[in-house]
Amino acid sequence: MAQLKSKFQKSKNSKKQPAKEAPTLSLQERLAQKRQATKARKEFMDLLTKSLAGGLFLGFLSFLVGGIKTALPAVLGVLVMSFSYKYPRPALIGFLIYVPFGGTITYYIGNSPVLQLAKDSFYLPAVIALWQICRKQGLPFVIPQSIKIPLLFVLGSSLLTLIFINGGQQLNPPPVGLLETPVKEIPIGLGILGLKVFLGYVPLITCAYYLVRNKQDFLWLSRLQIVLIIICCGLGFLQYLFLVVGICEGTRNYEGAALFKATLEARCYFGGALVYSPSQGIIRLPGTFVAPWQWAWFLISSTFFGFATGFSDPSIFWRLTSLGSLALVFVNAVVSGQRIALALVPTCFVLLLLLTGQIANLKRFIPIGIGLVIILGIAMVNNPEVVQERTDSFITRWNASPPQDFIIQQFEENWKNVDTPIGSGLGRATNSARALGKTKLVETYYPKVLYEVGIFGVLGFLALVTTLTITAFKTYRSIKNRNFRSYGASMWVFILFISCNTYYYPLDVDPVAVYYWFFAGILFKLPALDKQEKENADSEQVTNKKRLQIKF
Repeated sequence: MAQLKSKFQKSKNSKKQPAKEAPTLSLQERLAQKRQATKARKEFMDLLTKSLAGGLFLGFLSFLVGGIKTALPAVLGVLVMSFSYKYPRPALIGFLIYVPFGGTITYYIGNSPVLQLAKDSFYLPAVIALWQICRKQGLPFVIPQSIKIPLLFVLGSSLLTLIFINGGQQLNPPPVGLLETPVKEIPIGLGILGLKVFLGYVPLITCAYYLVRNKQDFLWLSRLQIVLIIICCGLGFLQYLFLVVGICEGTRNYEGAALFKATLEARCYFGGALVYSPSQGIIRLPGTFVAPWQWAWFLISSTFFGFATGFSDPSIFWRLTSLGSLALVFVNAVVSGQRIALALVPTCFVLLLLLTGQIANLKRFIPIGIGLVIILGIAMVNNPEVVQERTDSFITRWNASPPQDFIIQQFEENWKNVDTPIGSGLGRATNSARALGKTKLVETYYPKVLYEVGIFGVLGFLALVTTLTITAFKTYRSIKNRNFRSYGASMWVFILFISCNTYYYPLDVDPVAVYYWFFAGILFKLPALDKQEKENADSEQVTNKKRLQIKF
């Protein structure tokens, strides 16, 4: 019996395949790698030297004009733009990381309108470099091709508005009364900035598409987003605790109308303006962003990303981590004081369950659902006053100004007040462009687009986002891999939700203005990754068959 067992073990061991050894490089290959590394190191040092010299020169001139707060951004801007053009892939990752922290960084360096555009020093050089690479290698820059016609139409309509409306305002400013002071503005600059806000981030589709090369890149980016959500939500909750315990005063000691207005003077370590007046039951926190409502839309969009990774990541560790990120998003939606976040975060979660079909995936839905219920239940039991105050505030606001009535009123007002069929001028309703000229406050997105670029522009943009949504749906439905398909379904719901939403203007500002286009590009890359995985699986099957046929 012992001999039989010994023979069986020998037979079993003989069938084991030796571990694959890394291929040994020849001397010529090793020398070629060494030369390539030396060349890359030399290019890096040359670029560092030239950009640092140019940055210091520009920084010195800026210092003479505006001091250290002007000089430091100038030096950093030259360095970042130089390296972003040379290394577009790290630049795009840096851009994605910078977006949720931009508000905090801006106010630590110095409050300046120029610093609001700091993130574009990563983005614009990388886009230019990518466009040149695509042109050189014969790769398509507009992805997917189905959006090309509506994109060209809305771009052409916007350029007409820029040339004839903004250009006309620049060359023929409105007459000024005898005792009136002329308004100092730059209509053409206002239009250029307005165009950048309106369509400037559409190329992020292409950037994300080429940034993701394989499954590893995709998983890395999706997990990076979860880490960013956890960090930002952790800082947001810490901001709330600082205000509650009195480390930050907020607006609690203000008087009169100041008790109800978000102000930069009351900021608490992270982000920008806030209002915290517990005596009046008023709290509006900005998290890590410039303004409170930007934080609200970060929480809303994070619901989609946390859900997507939680139901699609192959690693149980990252699925549980995504559950934690969702819990933090829900908690911040309550304590931030943002009514729209309190309403839409749970609504979007339920919408995702229904439209992606994950409600039927009991194996993953039940643990995530139970985990969220437990975490939120504990938070609500420990803070009943906070939950009640937020709920009452939401109901009161809804009854005072129902969203559907507000949207209709905004459409009617701007339809009557728009100057021409091609609009009243790009940037004229863009809040971030107010430093360059007079702007109008329009608090809903499509009425704002109507006011700026007219009926032709708004119809063109609607055609663009509708085509994008339909193509995204067809794309995710074509995916066979279960994990990719699940992630793609969540991104399609995100695209659908933002495309249809007109309440406020999330597509105009961070972070939705970035996430909408960037994650659309990731969705459109998933079929290629699905094909890669299938080819890898087929090649492994062929290899295994060959191994089985080997005779000893």
